[in-house]
Amino acid sequence: MSFTSFPDFLPHPSEGGGGGGVSEWLHGVLWRYTGEVPPNLPKNVKLVKWLPQNDLLAHPKTRAFITHGGSHGVYEGICNAVPMVLMPLFGDQMDNAKRVESRGAGLTLNILEMTSKDISTALKAVINDKKYKENIKRLSDLHLDRPIHPLDLAVHWVEFVMRHKGAPHLRPAAHDLNWIQYHSLDVIAFLLAVVLLSLFISLKCCLFCCRRCCCKKGRTRKPTKSKSH
Repeated sequence: MSFTSFPDFLPHPSEGGGGGGVSEWLHGVLWRYTGEVPPNLPKNVKLVKWLPQNDLLAHPKTRAFITHGGSHGVYEGICNAVPMVLMPLFGDQMDNAKRVESRGAGLTLNILEMTSKDISTALKAVINDKKYKENIKRLSDLHLDRPIHPLDLAVHWVEFVMRHKGAPHLRPAAHDLNWIQYHSLDVIAFLLAVVLLSLFISLKCCLFCCRRCCCKKGRTRKPTKSKSH
C-alpha cells in the first residue's frame, strides 16, 4: 500500500476509512506512511517510511496493490502483474485509474467518500476474483513482450557511452545555446515586434482613411447664401 509523497491527503491509519478496511483482511499489509504511528494500529498492518515498491510487487506472495494511481506505480503494478485498488488524488491519476479499471485489472475508489467496507470489498474482489489476475497478467505480457528487456537496453546504452568516451555525437545541441536562445527570448521578441508593427500600421491606415473621409465630406458641403430682396 503506497501513496508515494502524498501522505497528508490520506486518512489516519486508525480511522475507519484508512486502516479499518485493511485490518479486516487476514493477510499482512505493508503501508508506506510517514505520519504519526497510531497506538491502536492493527497487528496485520506494518507502517514504513520507505519501501522498495517494485521489489515488493515482484514478490510471488504479493496479492494486491493499493495505490493512488501515479504513472510509475501503475506501470510497476502492470509489469509485475499485481491487481490494483486505486484511489486517485489529482492530475493524471483519475485517468490512469479509469484506464486500469476499464481493462478489468483493478478497482477505483473515491478517497473522499470511501469507507472501510468499500476498501475491504475491493480488496476481496481483486484477490478472490480470478478475472482481475488474468486481466493484469494479460496486460503484463503485452507490456513485457519486447525484443530487448528494458534493463538490458539501459545497460547497453550506459556501456555504449562509456565505450565511446561520453558519446559526444549524442550530446543535445541545447547545451550549446545561451540562456536567451534556450528560452526562445529572441523568437518571442521578434514575434512581439511583428505584432506591434502590424498594429501600428493598421492604426495608421485607419487614421488615414478617417481623415480622407472627413476631408471629402467637408469639400462636398458648399455654403448656402441667402437671397437678397
